Amino acid sequence: MAEDNNQELSHKQFIILGLVAEQPSHAYNINQRINDRGMRDWTNIGKSSIYRIIGEIEELGLIRKSYEEEVDNRVRKIYTITNFGMTVLKKKVYDVIGEFFGRKDEDFYVAFSMLPILTYEEQTKAFTKSLMKIKKHKRELEKMLAENSHMPLNVTGLFIHPIKILKTDIEFLEWVLEEIEKGGGKNEFKALG
Repeated sequence: MAEDNNQELSHKQFIILGLVAEQPSHAYNINQRINDRGMRDWTNIGKSSIYRIIGEIEELGLIRKSYEEEVDNRVRKIYTITNFGMTVLKKKVYDVIGEFFGRKDEDFYVAFSMLPILTYEEQTKAFTKSLMKIKKHKRELEKMLAENSHMPLNVTGLFIHPIKILKTDIEFLEWVLEEIEKGGGKNEFKALG
């Protein structure tokens, strides 16, 4: 197991690592929290893949088995995040938020759900970076729309629709930054392990 701070996480590894980071967990508990939070409505993770993913991230040194408990005559392995795992997770959350470009992005939803892992300054910096990218992209599309305004509806509509979506994303990110400034992004995430 090589501890590479640039460890790339798959989408599913990202989800499971974040859930283990919140609290010591076993596979059944992870599945319950995914169900309780409605995560399958906005991300792609199946019940059967949880065990495989736990094995993958354990092999990478991101989590470790801390202890076992017996429940209903079944032994459950309880996992906690390692210091290396927390470093990798924090970097992933920061990078995903900072690189958000205003498109439907499952990793953005996962990263947003883990926002308290970042400090106030990191939250502000990541969302500001994303906001600037989206504003720039919106301006570029508006310029292209102006240059192609003589085109038929099926062409101009393909500029107008993403512009309106980006406008909504900008409003959302500005709201998030205001909430962070008010203390809404309070760091309550505790590394367990």
